[in-house]
Amino acid sequence: MTQKLPAPLFPERRRSREVRVGRVGVGGDNPVRIQSMLTCDTMDTAACVRDTAALAEAGCEIVRITAPTVKDARNLEAIRDELGRMGCEVPLVADIHFKPEAAMESAKWVDKVRVNPGNYADSKKFAVREYTDGEYAAEIGRIREKFAPLVEFCKARGIAMRIGTNHGSLSDRIMNRYGDSPLGMVESALEFARIARDLGFHDFIFSMKASNPKVMIEAYRLLVARLAAEGPDWNYPIHLGVTEAGDGEDGRIKSAAGIGSLLADGIGDTIRVSLTEDSVHEIPVARELAAIFEGPCEGWIGEDLRLSFDPFSYARRESRKLTIQDVPLGGDEVPRVVVSRRHYDAVAHKLSALGDFQPELVYEDLEIVEIDPRNSQEVEALHRHSEACLITVKDGVDLPVIAAFRLLAARADARHPILLKDSLHPQPDPHAPFVRTLLAASARLGSLLCDGIGDAILLRTEDAPGQSLRLSYNILQAVGARIFKTDYVACPSCGRTLFNLQETTARIRAATQHLKGVKIAIMGCIVNGPGEMADADFGYVGGAPGKVNLYVGKKAVKFNIPEAEAVGRLVDLIKEHGRWFEAPEVADSGEAA
Repeated sequence: MTQKLPAPLFPERRRSREVRVGRVGVGGDNPVRIQSMLTCDTMDTAACVRDTAALAEAGCEIVRITAPTVKDARNLEAIRDELGRMGCEVPLVADIHFKPEAAMESAKWVDKVRVNPGNYADSKKFAVREYTDGEYAAEIGRIREKFAPLVEFCKARGIAMRIGTNHGSLSDRIMNRYGDSPLGMVESALEFARIARDLGFHDFIFSMKASNPKVMIEAYRLLVARLAAEGPDWNYPIHLGVTEAGDGEDGRIKSAAGIGSLLADGIGDTIRVSLTEDSVHEIPVARELAAIFEGPCEGWIGEDLRLSFDPFSYARRESRKLTIQDVPLGGDEVPRVVVSRRHYDAVAHKLSALGDFQPELVYEDLEIVEIDPRNSQEVEALHRHSEACLITVKDGVDLPVIAAFRLLAARADARHPILLKDSLHPQPDPHAPFVRTLLAASARLGSLLCDGIGDAILLRTEDAPGQSLRLSYNILQAVGARIFKTDYVACPSCGRTLFNLQETTARIRAATQHLKGVKIAIMGCIVNGPGEMADADFGYVGGAPGKVNLYVGKKAVKFNIPEAEAVGRLVDLIKEHGRWFEAPEVADSGEAA
């Protein structure tokens, strides 16, 4: 079915209708809006007011607050009123899971209500069941009964709604019919959207969030294509986010790969960068991402050219394996890290101290064919090569990076492995701030890798050799192209969180960061916990105040562990399953050199 849908790539930003969230317009002619979410307890009015004001001061345009109970929802009135007395007019959004009655109370006080179709009026018991068409229709009818009152109330008050699907909280009904898939995410949201439209309500925004950038990108692309197929009046705005991205450099890279890829395709009207940090730190990252991708869309390669990849389903481009300077490359080999001669010479004396961040090939030493993929003569000359060879886009080609390499992949024989570059200009800007380099490189290289394009990468926009190497490997890790260290899925904190996520994540990292290839999920509550741990090996999930449940995959195996003991018990669980080894002693890498 998805193969017949239009490829959701746009020369300019996708044109959506405007939806008003308080005084802020989303979609239409408005710029990409910046959002964040409070991490404090919703019942702590002073803290919520303080943190909302701090977010607004930092440039946040819409603030979301969790309302897990009716009591929390009622306190949104006090938060709103106190912000009003301060003159802070930032729109407030109530984040709802599980409780329609909390949504109804919240809708009295806020400018938008976010509902999650997977748990607003549906069940999540990990039950396997076959639904007949009649039973499925009856379930939709039951959902309508619970959802329609909120729609009618939002319509009467003139406030907006977000229909926000999370990969980690798809209902059993959706899972049984569509699986744990982007298609299931889209169908879950469309069911709720059809109810809203039937009731004459159109002030809603969609989101399709996942912790895996590939899944997130595929779900948003599929949603946009499905909306286009439904008709021109289905042009609702889109909110972008990678959920449970984590903290530090890893969280920023994963967010940039997912959000930046879609912005480059012209998709997205509002964004949130979800970091396991104080939420005010999300704002400069989101603003920088939006700034990088304003203007013409960097992924557009023209209407008359067939893509080399399916935008709705990941598959790696099938190149032939080569051996270059004793390094296998292409085919089923992991993408290789290439560095410039200058960067290699700068670190050559301390390779043993670099650990996993090793330069594998030197760009200037490669036998590589560089072409302008728009030049038919150069493409034809490449076709005449009898053997597969490493290829890339020629420096100085006047195309955006993503478009240039998509064009190369579309026009070159698949047998030729491709070296990706994060820039087609060889000299880095020594004055560019590292966060801009990190986000732009992560978005451009990450986008192409999530398309299945790329057998090696060359990051040349970062001037510091050690940072450039580290960033290269971390980009490959973030998009799942090459796992070389422990992988963490960590949610951003919010008022539902049952322990201090930042401190807990730091403790778990300190105990487990040497476990190469092990994936650990750290979740503050059960809203997305078990679902987002679908491909995690082990999970650490808040079960009750001061208590933690431990998971192996999706299955909870240890319950109500006191928080003080939980990290040690997690280590014991990893040992029980044969995934533990002691950390080796590693010399200081000096990786920022």
